[in-house]
Amino acid sequence: MPAALIQHPFMSQSALAECNAEAMVQAMLAFELALAEVQEARGAVPEQMSAQMRHLLEGHRFDIDAIAAGIASGGNAAIPFVKQGRAALPAELKRYFHQGATSQDVVDSALMLLLKPRLAALDALLRRCRAAALALMEAHGETVMVGRTLMQQALPITFGVKVAHWAIGLEQARRRLAGVELPVQFGGAVGVHSGWDNLGLDFMDALAERLGLSAPVLPWHTDRQPVHALGTALDAVAGAAEKLALDVALLTQTEVGEVAEPSAPGMGESSSMPHKRNPVRCALIRGAARQVHGHATVLLNAAAQPLERGLGEWHAEWAPLVDSALLLEGALEQAAVLLEGLEVHPEAMQRNLAATGGGIMAEPVAKLLAPTLGPDAAKRISAEAAETARLQGVAYAAALNAHPEVQGRLDPEEVACVTDPSLYLGSSRAQVARAAEWLMAS
Repeated sequence: MPAALIQHPFMSQSALAECNAEAMVQAMLAFELALAEVQEARGAVPEQMSAQMRHLLEGHRFDIDAIAAGIASGGNAAIPFVKQGRAALPAELKRYFHQGATSQDVVDSALMLLLKPRLAALDALLRRCRAAALALMEAHGETVMVGRTLMQQALPITFGVKVAHWAIGLEQARRRLAGVELPVQFGGAVGVHSGWDNLGLDFMDALAERLGLSAPVLPWHTDRQPVHALGTALDAVAGAAEKLALDVALLTQTEVGEVAEPSAPGMGESSSMPHKRNPVRCALIRGAARQVHGHATVLLNAAAQPLERGLGEWHAEWAPLVDSALLLEGALEQAAVLLEGLEVHPEAMQRNLAATGGGIMAEPVAKLLAPTLGPDAAKRISAEAAETARLQGVAYAAALNAHPEVQGRLDPEEVACVTDPSLYLGSSRAQVARAAEWLMAS
């Protein structure tokens, strides 16, 4: 099966084992049995019949292959499922199975039930990432490294503040995802509980409580805001995870070498180059995230659905919604391991700070020179000294002190201070402290 080799490696294997066709059938069954129970509690089903229904159907072996084949004629899994469920019941119970419901009620509610444990797993993984990031922030709040803009060396920062930004992105997305509601769906054929009058809303609310889902204001057959909110929240987490993976991958480059992925037997090996240690975890995270971004596009484009039932838009949501959760869970499993075992190389960070001979400190040097030489000359001289340091392989401070327009004008100790990256970190340290406080607040 191609999916096992091409699609599934990006997904959480434990989630795949729990989120399969059998699980979907059980989720649909949970909806139907809960519906019968709430209707019985309100006199719409004779006493004891919901219990009989549960006894007969919980142990029933549904034919999943037949349900799958039936989708081609019915348009969704609920129609062949309901047929099988009724066929397994005695005549006196058949009429009470799926009473007042429509296929969309079954599928939408089942998907919410299917996704509920996945969101709990995602939250747990994001909390793992947060804990690992906090440990890195504490360990490297004073570790100076080059900050880069447009892929070029810019000004110094600390590695701690870089990790803080990763952590904040992931935590912001976690909190957003945690606020997403998974509502029950129950409205009947056109969403107005036809035949039940005002009792239909009571059924809907009671059904939500029994299934552990949220109660919507109204049935949401073509009001796809719940799916829109969930899809975009999943995509936000994917974006935060991808940012982490992209930064780490760039910092692992041979010429940079400031961090490395956690080592493991066979991890990152090349099929032809024994010397390589590829950032495979980063590749898996980014590969999964890119797929989630694509799925989010499908969900966004399906948000406007016609009249009282979608014509293809609803059907297009199912796979992207579930696959997004499975892909994201797989990505976060990798991200948690990545952060927990990330190898940090401060010596490489120091080496890269010195790669320009200290020329990244041209900005503070220009500020130092400006009061004496004027802003234009200060900028020119600081740049010329940086270029001399780079070409001649000498320290930036030495090149600056030797510049003919600077000689004798500056105190060498003052020059040493202004060209020291560790003394030009802005609010890096304060940002780490502030980020840690915010991260630990929830």
